[in-house]
Amino acid sequence: MTIAKQLSAELQQQAANTKKIIERIPNDKLTWKPHEKSTPIGRLGMHVAELPNSIVRALETTGFDFAAAPFKPVFPNTTAEILDTFDKSLAKAVEALGKASDKDMEVIWKARRGDQVMYEMSRAAVIRRSLDHIIHHRGQLTVYLRLLDVPVPPTFGPTADER
Repeated sequence: MTIAKQLSAELQQQAANTKKIIERIPNDKLTWKPHEKSTPIGRLGMHVAELPNSIVRALETTGFDFAAAPFKPVFPNTTAEILDTFDKSLAKAVEALGKASDKDMEVIWKARRGDQVMYEMSRAAVIRRSLDHIIHHRGQLTVYLRLLDVPVPPTFGPTADER
């Protein structure tokens, strides 16, 4: 099995858990945040939904300059919009991984902000980092759900809400 196929299988397995969490984001609480410095739950959910696009970018380019493309956050109007974005970005990532060879995965990819190199690693490592990024923010979403008293679905095992 190729590296890309292994990463694709993990992405798809994690996506099933991620989708369960996104589905529970309350439509009427999209602007809610647990602290003034926190990201609103709708924006955080949209960030998670958009993250598979970083896998596509890693496979289609050899780097990204954050200074050349300033971040413009998308604030969703509905949970359905977040789910739709997730489904579309996931499908694109799975398709891109399906076309990648082990040689493609060895290509060095560089993230920078202008002249400052933030990191430089193989595409495989960048994609692994993207998966970790999704899982990290998915974990944040579970905390937000708990604080909103929304039942938290299981991801790596049962939760206090679902055994």
